[in-house]
Amino acid sequence: MRFVDVALPVPLRRVFTYRLPEAADAHDRVEVVVGHRVAVPFHGRKLAGIVIETHDRTPSFETRSILGLVEPEPVLSRELGEFLREAADYYLHPLGEVLRAALPALRADAVRGLRRRGAIGDVDELHGARVSRRTETIARRSRAPLPARLGPRQREVIAIVEARGEISLAELEALQPGARAHARALAKRSLFDLEEREVFADPFFASPVDRDAPRTPTDEQAHAITRLGAAIEARETHTFLLHGVTGSGKTEVYLQAIAAVRASGRGAIVLVPEIALTPQLVTRFRARFGDGIAVLHSELSERDRLEAWERLRRGEVSLAIGARSAIFAPVRDLGIVVVDEEHDPSYKQEEGFRYHARDMAILRAKRAGAIAVLGSATPSLESFQHAQRSQLGGRGHHVMLELTRRATERALPKVEIVDLSRTGAGPSGDPLITLPLHRALEATLEAGDQAVLFLNRRGYAPTLRCKRCSAIASCPACSVSLTEHRRAGMLRCHYCDFATPLGTPCALCGGPDLEPLGLGTEKVEAQLERVLPSARIARLDRDVASGAGVEEVLARMRRREIDVLVGTQMVTKGHDLPGVTLVGVLLADQSLAFPDFRSAERTFQLLTQVAGRAGRGEREGRVIFQTFQPNEPAITCAVRHDYLAFAKDELGKRKELGYAPFGRLVAVRIDAPDESLAERVAQELATLARGTDACVRGDVDVLGPAPAPIARVRGRFRQRVILRGRDRKRLREIAIAILARIDEGIAPARATVDVDPINML
Repeated sequence: MRFVDVALPVPLRRVFTYRLPEAADAHDRVEVVVGHRVAVPFHGRKLAGIVIETHDRTPSFETRSILGLVEPEPVLSRELGEFLREAADYYLHPLGEVLRAALPALRADAVRGLRRRGAIGDVDELHGARVSRRTETIARRSRAPLPARLGPRQREVIAIVEARGEISLAELEALQPGARAHARALAKRSLFDLEEREVFADPFFASPVDRDAPRTPTDEQAHAITRLGAAIEARETHTFLLHGVTGSGKTEVYLQAIAAVRASGRGAIVLVPEIALTPQLVTRFRARFGDGIAVLHSELSERDRLEAWERLRRGEVSLAIGARSAIFAPVRDLGIVVVDEEHDPSYKQEEGFRYHARDMAILRAKRAGAIAVLGSATPSLESFQHAQRSQLGGRGHHVMLELTRRATERALPKVEIVDLSRTGAGPSGDPLITLPLHRALEATLEAGDQAVLFLNRRGYAPTLRCKRCSAIASCPACSVSLTEHRRAGMLRCHYCDFATPLGTPCALCGGPDLEPLGLGTEKVEAQLERVLPSARIARLDRDVASGAGVEEVLARMRRREIDVLVGTQMVTKGHDLPGVTLVGVLLADQSLAFPDFRSAERTFQLLTQVAGRAGRGEREGRVIFQTFQPNEPAITCAVRHDYLAFAKDELGKRKELGYAPFGRLVAVRIDAPDESLAERVAQELATLARGTDACVRGDVDVLGPAPAPIARVRGRFRQRVILRGRDRKRLREIAIAILARIDEGIAPARATVDVDPINML
């Protein structure tokens, strides 16, 4: 009798053994191999799992038979299967859940329609339709005046539509759950116009693009392309760090390296931080390689995602582009993995299977015999240190390739500092819209150019204070203040989405007047509209745009329909906006206050990236950093575009404290509905860690337990314990011991173990 070990999408750290049913005739026998997806019975349900081993070892317990094959062919190649098993092992996560995260169709409902035929059943084919056209409803604000009586949710929906001009009901629903019904109700009152419009199901292929040819590279680009080409031809497995200043032409290097891989008959994966924010990159790839690419993103339906997966697995398509989960794409004979903006923290998955896509890209390339290319103007200090060690003949893992000049030979923009402690407000009266910034905006508009203003706070005001008792308006479920969204007429929590109408009395004293404190992007937009009445002002943040809507705003910028764009981190991504000659950072030291050892690094990266949006066209760029800390190294180095100086300074501090890249971390996060329970469980897990041999010998430090910086979210109190050490093996031993205790049961408390954490909040 034959048996199979199957990984199922359940939160258990084990595999499950099933038997293969005996065939009545040898001719009817169906071969099951590693990588096949099979349907199996599991606790009264029917689940789809992946075969990870076949054997003839008779278990000591009674086994049940598999129900059938879900597909006739294995869904996982040996290369991809081994990579996923190693990823599960590294991040200490159940293999079945790792496979569920990696395979878009591996869900409990994927085996509906199972038909049993003979000894081993067949399953209805699950192939989806190719990307096609569909109809969607577009909402626009009509000319009808607003009535005096409108509900707060209706006002919020109206504010979103007015800010966008027009928006699909599907995107509106994604921004504001329940908004679709409100929009239809407003249309019945003639406040909205609704239009049915035929569109492509995949927005990345909605418009045709003209094909282009490889561009003549600069000397530095040519050196990088030659070095990558040699590694591709020799089938080496190196990791390359492409450190190029903003506008240096890193994308052209990617394109020519991928062309070399495709010419050899091999495949490629390109990772981007957020696929919704980088359609411009997809357009570049379509122009070079045509539409024979798979773009993996969240707006695809389940059927379209499955179809893209199948086309890659069958080898019909050899290039996959997507956000972090695209690292699991079943590209055949993988030759290159590109990680664009490799420093971006969004490559870390923060829920469920907590992997880091950059690190997984390096592992995937190594297992596939491919090269990995990590590109950034501001590399993570971990990647930079690996490359430095290699250059010095040490045990580094990365090869450094540098692009020190912009591809257009245009100089990097000049950056000036405005000291907020010594500079007064401009005509708006707001201290964060200083007179020098206001004058710079006026000069930019007079010259017919465009400006980008960056402030990493959405909403109108981040805090409201009671005039009577000075209490701060706070979320009842989270230990954070409520943010005022004036156009929507709401106070909102950005962690649990709790909302209450403007005008709600103080929760502490009942006082009727709450005064706004601070500045958000919505208020900046309103202030500029007041003091620059002839300018066309727009905003780019999560309140007004998501998905394809982001590209709509950026397209308006490229068409010169916007003069000043105000935004959050969305505006710092790698957008090419040739008309932008002025970039203003309203509060450059804002992120330095975060309780995170990476705060200086993230500040430098943000400032450098947003500064790089200026002067990418024919005219020189100008950048203004407003700050209360003008002498902070993260800021002074960003002013000089001096990554090496910043890295040297910050690496010295990290080495002294034993933080990455000189040490490793494991974060144990605990939450519970009762504060004392959270504290008790955290203390128990910390005590368990301190009792291990590695801690007794001093190989690992245990930091905490302590309340998380945001101590309560969604009504649950949060604690954390941090394990810090240089030896990954010792850290792993402690983490496994903690996981064993968690698996024994700590309900109603919950706990997770995060290997190599990025978010310290």
